[in-house]
Amino acid sequence: MADQRFFALAGPFRLERLAEMTGSALSDPSRVSILISDVAPLETAEKDQLSFLDNKKYLDVFKATKAGACFVRPELAGMAPNGMACLLNKNPYKAYAIAAQSFYPPTLLKSFRATTAIIDKSARIGANCVIEDGVIIEANVKIGDRCRVQAQAVIRENVEIGDDCDIGPHAYITHALIGSKVRLHPGVCVGRPGFGFAIDPAGYVAVPQLGRVIIESDVEIGANSTIDRGAGPDTVIGQGTRIDNLVQIGHNVKLGKYCIVVAQVGISGSVQIGDYVMLGGQAGIAGHIQIGSGAKVAAQSGIMRDIPPGGAYMGSPGVPIKQGMRQATVLAKLAGKKGDDSHE
Repeated sequence: MADQRFFALAGPFRLERLAEMTGSALSDPSRVSILISDVAPLETAEKDQLSFLDNKKYLDVFKATKAGACFVRPELAGMAPNGMACLLNKNPYKAYAIAAQSFYPPTLLKSFRATTAIIDKSARIGANCVIEDGVIIEANVKIGDRCRVQAQAVIRENVEIGDDCDIGPHAYITHALIGSKVRLHPGVCVGRPGFGFAIDPAGYVAVPQLGRVIIESDVEIGANSTIDRGAGPDTVIGQGTRIDNLVQIGHNVKLGKYCIVVAQVGISGSVQIGDYVMLGGQAGIAGHIQIGSGAKVAAQSGIMRDIPPGGAYMGSPGVPIKQGMRQATVLAKLAGKKGDDSHE
């Protein structure tokens, strides 16, 4: 059970309701009236709690769990322990996420403006917004309804933010247009000048960064990530994209819809990335290349050339993943052989 000091628990819910809200089917329809009080991991769940099995790696844990109910794929339901109610779903993790949101719904906002916030008279702030201590909102800013701007955040002049957004503490936003349902975690920096300058023996000459950052709706950006504004074209973050902590996105980058960018990824300027792309942790993407929709890049890879749609790449320099695995195998064999020779 989650710590009630930090998380407000709703419910309980009947299994019938949980099945309905998640599009699941009960393996035993006679158990529709059972009440479930909470969600919990398989290892610690009790008979009045709900869990999930999404990975066969945890089958042994599943077989031994005390959970009263569990989201599970239909083909694995036969392995459930006696007494468990199975909610059959092809995507148990998604079903669990929906159910967990119902048990722990977001706190409803009540309109509030801290007296220590500095808000320009020309700023337009929607209904039921929370503006916390030390926030600075400059001239002509537009903020939609039901937004939360947390302590010490700075929103520079003319920025526009849609409805239902959450701007984390110490976030800094400039030269940006942000859609609805966007969440910026603490320390996110959006819209600072891109890393652009002309090289000359007499000294570097800064190139004015005249673009913006466009963040479409339903985007989440992790703590201390930075997104530079464009040099002329805009930097664009597509709808539904999830960006982890400590990510750097350079100027003019176009990041498609529903991408996943894991912690410490660096994306150089003018990279074009399609939809549903996944970039593993600490991957580095060289400038001015294209990554096709549906592509996957393994953690710590260095990508220096275009990746076709659906491609899976690894290594530095990045190569197709099958080629990368072969290279790793050959290198391991060579290293082993050399090691054996050194003991002779």
